[in-house]
Amino acid sequence: MLDPKVEYRPLTPEEEARRRKRSVAIALALGAMVLLFFVLTIAKLGPQVLNRPL
Repeated sequence: MLDPKVEYRPLTPEEEARRRKRSVAIALALGAMVLLFFVLTIAKLGPQVLNRPL
């Protein structure tokens, strides 16, 4: 819950740009980690897991 005593100020354009860059960096790191986990899972299961009958 927000504290009513705290006053928030608007971000400067420089702060908004830094926040945007940080958000993009976090998103790229998360995407890379997901891709890494996927590749490691496929590698651990073996290449034949994709050729199984449905």
